[in-house]
Amino acid sequence: MLRTPRFLFVLLTLLLSGFSTIATAQQNPVPVEVVVLQAQNITLFSKLPGRVVAHGVAEVRPQVSGIIVERQFKEGGIVEKGDAMYRIDDAIYDAQVQQSTANVAQAEAQLTAAEKEEQRVATLLTRNVASQQAVDDAIAARDSARAALLVAKAQLQAAKIDLEHTLVRAPLTGRVGRALATQGALVTAQQAEPLAIIRQIDKVYVDVAVSTRDVLRFNRAMTRQPAAVDAFDPTVTITLADGSTFEHTGTVLAAEPQVDPQTGVSVLRIEFQNPDQLLLPGMYVTAHLPVEVAQDAVLAPQAGVGRNRRGQPTAMVVDDNNVVAERVLTVRGTQGDAWIVSEGLKAGDKLIVAGLQKIAPGVTVQPEEQTKSATTSQD
Repeated sequence: MLRTPRFLFVLLTLLLSGFSTIATAQQNPVPVEVVVLQAQNITLFSKLPGRVVAHGVAEVRPQVSGIIVERQFKEGGIVEKGDAMYRIDDAIYDAQVQQSTANVAQAEAQLTAAEKEEQRVATLLTRNVASQQAVDDAIAARDSARAALLVAKAQLQAAKIDLEHTLVRAPLTGRVGRALATQGALVTAQQAEPLAIIRQIDKVYVDVAVSTRDVLRFNRAMTRQPAAVDAFDPTVTITLADGSTFEHTGTVLAAEPQVDPQTGVSVLRIEFQNPDQLLLPGMYVTAHLPVEVAQDAVLAPQAGVGRNRRGQPTAMVVDDNNVVAERVLTVRGTQGDAWIVSEGLKAGDKLIVAGLQKIAPGVTVQPEEQTKSATTSQD
């Protein structure tokens, strides 16, 4: 029965002590550190998962059949367009060229004979020795010999092309992967399996899946905010798997002109320069896509922003009479170690960033401007 009065006595002592502390704080202003906020137009970003795609891909395939007798490239190396990569046994194709050359010579001889016969018959016709039918037959034979010569020349050209294709050349400049065929392998023309794959990765694409909301925000930022055109930077940055930021920025090329009705997203393609070939096709990255400009927003240091019982972001500011007031904020995102606030704070507000544990709304404080400004580096 004696414990209850003792408990009430302790509780009363604590309450009186708290009131005394607040009264003392009201009499002696509490020193706090503040940051004077500035309004500016801030570009908002959306973080999107993306996949790296090669700028160009070529699957090297033979255009003639035969046995591979030599591989002429280094696996994983750089090949230039037109470089020889494989050599196929050319004995049969060389023989075909020689045969086609002989056929051309034979057709030329037949044409020469037909032209002379046509001239002889035409002369006999003037002497009334030959008939018109003989002249017509000679002309037809001459024209047929000319056509046969054209066919022989075409066959020779085709044989030379086949002979040239025994050297399998690189169709584009890029980095070649591992060899998918070895010396001694039998290959066939236009086969399904490639001999090697070349990828252009000195510049690459990053394909990202963008929600309809972000596409609309991006398009409106580009076309419907002329007052903020200087603040909106359409370039894109990416974060790699190890958390580092890729040193080159990207440019949005185009988006698919449709939205997938099942997922509600559209594919956006971004181009990046990749001179060091750090980005490889198939890599997954995080793209930071600019989607909107928050006009007249302020950057509030995270040290000065808390949460109330409802989970709403709040901040303590000092008014003109050095009295603390609480503000409920509308936050649009982060930039560096600061919150992007569109409502609740304005330019010129003195945001308390240090000494928050000693104050409450309505308490008089002694503000001192913080010397170190809030960082504005990109998150």
